[in-house]
Amino acid sequence: MHGTRKIGDNGAPQIKHLTASGPFKPLKNKLMQLGRFVGDWDIVDARSLQEDGTWMSSKGEMHSGWILEGTALQDVWRSVSDGIDDTGGTTIHVYDSELDIWNSVWFSPSQETIRGFVGKKRGKTIVLESKETNRKLLRWVYYDLSENSFKWRSESSTDSGKSWITTEKMSIRRQGGNHPKNKT
Repeated sequence: MHGTRKIGDNGAPQIKHLTASGPFKPLKNKLMQLGRFVGDWDIVDARSLQEDGTWMSSKGEMHSGWILEGTALQDVWRSVSDGIDDTGGTTIHVYDSELDIWNSVWFSPSQETIRGFVGKKRGKTIVLESKETNRKLLRWVYYDLSENSFKWRSESSTDSGKSWITTEKMSIRRQGGNHPKNKT
């Protein structure tokens, strides 16, 4: 036994070591592909395709930060529209320098979903791809990237990637409009 636990320590005394102040220096240039999203963001317009072909609109927030000594990133996404406060989910992104790819895992307890993605920067976009168990392909595309805004869409394919259908799309703006300085 390592000592007496105090009320309120939630059984995870080491969780304080999860966060990091900046990217892991030897990989900083590659880590900044997704590290550009570190900070607090407003999802100013989110639309999701419904089964009847209509689009449902909402708003939300995305918060992203460095974790695990700057070797990974964690995003937290949530909807905050019309009095609905959906916890959304969280994504962990880890860069694989040997393969020059990102390994990402999305966790959404409210949707009972855990989904793995592999991706990389492609020109002026970042694309993460996943193959779901029902053989449907899924990809997340980050595009129209600037320091203080970006767009994101989720696409699916049921024909091995020959055609894609956009199922979600978001316009996202940095809160306060100022890009934070990443510590080096």
